[in-house]
Amino acid sequence: MSPTAEKTNENSVCEATIEMLKYSAESNYDTAFQRAQKVKPCPIGEVGACCKHCAMGPCRFNPKKPDEIKGVCGADINTVAARNFCRMIAAGTAAHCEHSRHVSHTFLSAARGDVPGYKIQDVPKLLKVAAEFGIVGGDPATYGGDTKDKPFNKVAEELGQKAIGEFGTEKGLYMIKRAPQKRQEIWKETGVTPRGIDREIVEMMSRTHMGDDADYKNLMLQGSRCSLVDGWGGSMIATELQDIMFGTPVPVRSKVNLGVLKNDQVNIIVHGHNPLMAEMVAVAARDPELVNLAKQKGAKGINIAGMCCSGNEILLRHGIPLAGNFLQQELAIATGAVEAMVVDVQCIMPALGRLVECFHTKLITTSPTVKIQGATHIEFNEHDALNIAKTIVRTAVENYPKRGKTNIPNKTTDLIAGFSHETINYMLGGSFRASYRPLNDNIINGRIRGVVGVVGCNNPRVKHDDVHINLVKELIGNDILVVQTGCSAIACAKEGLLIPEAATMAGKGLREVCEAVGMPPVLHCGACVDNSRILVACTEMVREGGLGNDISDLPVAGCAPEWMSEKAIAIGQYFVTSGALVVFGVTWPTTGSPTLTKYLFEEYEKIYKGKWAFESRGAGQMAAMIIDHINKKREALGIQKAQERKLYDMEARRALEV
Repeated sequence: MSPTAEKTNENSVCEATIEMLKYSAESNYDTAFQRAQKVKPCPIGEVGACCKHCAMGPCRFNPKKPDEIKGVCGADINTVAARNFCRMIAAGTAAHCEHSRHVSHTFLSAARGDVPGYKIQDVPKLLKVAAEFGIVGGDPATYGGDTKDKPFNKVAEELGQKAIGEFGTEKGLYMIKRAPQKRQEIWKETGVTPRGIDREIVEMMSRTHMGDDADYKNLMLQGSRCSLVDGWGGSMIATELQDIMFGTPVPVRSKVNLGVLKNDQVNIIVHGHNPLMAEMVAVAARDPELVNLAKQKGAKGINIAGMCCSGNEILLRHGIPLAGNFLQQELAIATGAVEAMVVDVQCIMPALGRLVECFHTKLITTSPTVKIQGATHIEFNEHDALNIAKTIVRTAVENYPKRGKTNIPNKTTDLIAGFSHETINYMLGGSFRASYRPLNDNIINGRIRGVVGVVGCNNPRVKHDDVHINLVKELIGNDILVVQTGCSAIACAKEGLLIPEAATMAGKGLREVCEAVGMPPVLHCGACVDNSRILVACTEMVREGGLGNDISDLPVAGCAPEWMSEKAIAIGQYFVTSGALVVFGVTWPTTGSPTLTKYLFEEYEKIYKGKWAFESRGAGQMAAMIIDHINKKREALGIQKAQERKLYDMEARRALEV
């Protein structure tokens, strides 16, 4: 056994991953884990102390002596670090907003009946969102019949047009109005209220060009404004329109980990972030003609499994199992059991193109903006979506007879996902009194100390899944409800934290609430674009009352323990600018500039009442930082001491609002 194989236990806490890493090392298959050992991070670039924005450089600064060197143009380390950080915000925001633009155009075509396979499925949510955009009309009882109001498809068409308009406008975003009034006032006073999605991204890139903005505080002002068009613009639009088209998620039970792959079936993995393609592949895989073809080829059927956020999307709405998270994409192919890995956009490793040369697996790219050497390109077009999806599935089925030796780890775990804002609202109050009142009450009385969003990626610079899992266990053990999205949710699902039985690991108060409601102590809210659901939930907690009048008053926090993506920076920035503490692990990209880092970690709180924090020593220290923050918020609200149960007399009952 090679030394690399012997050390695989140090790379992950996931048993299936450890098994596949040993197998891959023995078989000399290259993975991100081995590459991370060979390629060390640049110590200067890692802390934001390198500028390559023009051909006079790259200019490198000494992080230990940040004030001694200036770039050729005269820029200091504070300017350079701020420019680098803001470009990460712009790139992450652009990734989410381009996803949203794609969804918005498809939504408009669906409303017009121009894209067979896509339709409006959640009419009540359509009418609710349309009203927020100032669109009046539509009768859900008629489902498109002519009434004195507009038929719902006309409402959807107007909504699609207005959603697309959010990208080019300079007059402000509709969904910004969802934020608490006090938060909107803070944004207005600080000058970060967004004008339009494209405007803020373009201006951010313009400001960071050589010879432009050199004031780190002014750069970060635009960085904050740019991030808001992600959380309160592009991501929120994408989430809402996807819910209307594909159905708002409700709790669904499924399974997770590499063991969901089947030895006797055609295995197709959908991987990426945009559900438009994944939804259609899921539908095509049920086509009787293709199922019969699979049987003719010797398989018992067609098995779809998800990877990363495309996987999260089809899990929420179809219950399709998850094969794994970001660092498992290569290992899934290394099982030898995957006929096709079908990808769209974001978080797709270029290494897959080389890896599939060792197997029969076809890597199929579907987006005109994402092509990979070694892949088969079958371009996806929403106007012929189902036929293209059938072509993709047929390609996988016809590849099944070429399958050779397989090595599928016998590891799966049950999970429950689908906790949208609407589901949480209903779950806590039922059909007639759906509200966040029970959540707020349990935070006030101390059974739940607070709520933390643990989200984000995997990073091979730290032990795979380890910080996610141990942080979440520590938080729920201290009566903190955890909500999750993305690869972090998949990590905790593999550990068995996303089922009601996991309440046994929670503190006494949280366990009592979970058992009363029948919910897990860790709620899976969706893909990384669905972090906007957490913004909506925080706003509802403020609106419900009793916990202050702004997101910054709430005993809440956000955390990305194993982040690696620029999208994570954009997400973190919009939560900070919305008033939350956000803690990152692994590394921090501004530490080369102590001045900028202090500004983000300390001075930002005076401006936005939210701030960044960084903790790389481990889950325990990260949890302690978050718990301390939540305790301080509880003290400020005067609810730190747990309150006793109150028995209502008749007079008190009459005072309750129904």
